[in-house]
Amino acid sequence: MPDLRVKTKQIALGGVLAALAVVILLLGGVIPIGTYLAPMAASLPLIVLLAELPKSLCLGWYAAAALLGTLLCQDKETAFVFVFLGWYPLARPGLDRLPRLPRMICKLLLFNAAVAALYALLILVLQLEALVQEAREMGLPLLLVLLALGNLTFLLYDLLLKRLTLLYRIKRKK
Repeated sequence: MPDLRVKTKQIALGGVLAALAVVILLLGGVIPIGTYLAPMAASLPLIVLLAELPKSLCLGWYAAAALLGTLLCQDKETAFVFVFLGWYPLARPGLDRLPRLPRMICKLLLFNAAVAALYALLILVLQLEALVQEAREMGLPLLLVLLALGNLTFLLYDLLLKRLTLLYRIKRKK
């Protein structure tokens, strides 16, 4: 049976980092590019959690942060971007075991599938008219450019996760 102090520290760490993630998501509605930046930043605590907690507790942390973000965040697009993409740091270690080309293809397929599902939900189910109007104004060519930039940003985010994970492991050993 694990030491009670260890469990208490794990729960406290998860609680504090979940609160941090929700605060970051709340800021996403304030900053113009925050709709996409805030969910990426809110998922960064998973780097620490994956090193300190069992994966099952990390999944619980993600579920709690996603639920709280969805309930409390005024900008629903920001909250749902976290719901659909905030889990990525949990999936990344498994994907990194693949050879380079299949790994990149799988990562981009996961990202694009998540984005397609996200905006299908926001537009078709939740009927966020502002998104529909924005898409009409932009037109298909600009939306495709935006998707390409999203893919590039995702690849940079993946690289950031890799480097921050390595940095955390180095600092943790010291």
